[in-house]
Amino acid sequence: MIFIASPPGLFDPGVPKRITLDVDDTFDAVHGGQQLRLFNAHYDEYGFQPIVVFDGEGRFITAVLRPAKRPGGKEIKAFLRRLMRAIRANWPNTEILLRADSHYCSPEVLDWCRANGLDYILGVAPTATLRRHIEVLEASTKARFEAAPRDDKIRRFKEFFDGAKSWSRVERIIARVEAGPEGPDTRFIVTNLNKRNARVLYEEVYCRRGQAENHIKSFKTHLAADRTSCTKASANQLRLFLHAGAYWLMWGLRVSMPKRSMWRVAQFDTLRLRLIKIAARVVEMKTMIRVHLPTSCPGQGILRFALGRIPRLVT
Repeated sequence: MIFIASPPGLFDPGVPKRITLDVDDTFDAVHGGQQLRLFNAHYDEYGFQPIVVFDGEGRFITAVLRPAKRPGGKEIKAFLRRLMRAIRANWPNTEILLRADSHYCSPEVLDWCRANGLDYILGVAPTATLRRHIEVLEASTKARFEAAPRDDKIRRFKEFFDGAKSWSRVERIIARVEAGPEGPDTRFIVTNLNKRNARVLYEEVYCRRGQAENHIKSFKTHLAADRTSCTKASANQLRLFLHAGAYWLMWGLRVSMPKRSMWRVAQFDTLRLRLIKIAARVVEMKTMIRVHLPTSCPGQGILRFALGRIPRLVT
């Protein structure tokens, strides 16, 4: 496993005071006899299920190849320990917020985060114990919606302290109760953050982890990181690291674009097709390489701007 620190200058203005780590896993189907492959009944295929980590701004942190099964608490704890050791070696005083879905909400993870000074906000799978706290709120929210039907949904929040039997202590639980045309829907999260109200924590902190799905899409679909066709697991792990380098190059190109331009939010495949995969004549000289573009090349202005920023990517 590696931790990819951001290049200095454009992407790393200094040691950050606080970073957010979005941890998730994604299924990678395989069709050969690769090491570590495993049959996953949910996807009905053999494959891997690597754990990938991004920061809150979309920077790629790391990816670890593993069998196609849900990670357990002990495995996640060991993974986080190695990851934090790498981060703390560079940024010992940086505050860290761990953000993930309910797969990562295990007693081992909660205890380890608390013991190591990490903030966390994690999804929690609904249980009968948790639902007992919000039965009245669910009923009143549903009744309010039915009394005045509308196109949008009614959303209400409640927080309380409770915990599973396997947890070492009670935790702060936030419940989001929603009623709409499709019926009631309730979600739970657990956090040790205490500076914000329940609505802000859920909508402005936890829900932003959904952006990690777009980062995974860019990593897998646009950069073909799911091409793990080597026989040995170590070779496929190296493939993930190579694709991580490609992600950094594309992410760096995108954040180099003007802030209010369409290029700043463009997907990686758009950047590749419009700015990289274009016809050109390359002339290799003694002290330089010249790239001659046709006069009819679209987007000459943004190309000129991007080429002017490329030296800032070199370390």
